[in-house]
Amino acid sequence: MLVAKRRLRSVDSAGELRRTVLDAGIHEAPLTGDIGILASNLEGLHGDPADRFIVATAIAGDATLITADQRLLRWRGKLKRHDADK
Repeated sequence: MLVAKRRLRSVDSAGELRRTVLDAGIHEAPLTGDIGILASNLEGLHGDPADRFIVATAIAGDATLITADQRLLRWRGKLKRHDADK
């Protein structure tokens, strides 16, 4: 959706980009009930459900979230993150 809205630049279609990322060894993380519950309990994070799922998935997987979204970078919750613009 972000590619279609031109908010994310890509030389490929979303499907081709997904295949490239998977072929590079990146693993998809499923959206589970536990992640949904964690997402709903993230204090102080704005209400965008997609962002909440992304943050909760990163926390549950003990992963570093790479983002340029300033709201996520400024959020004070427990989340390992890296500014994609730096």
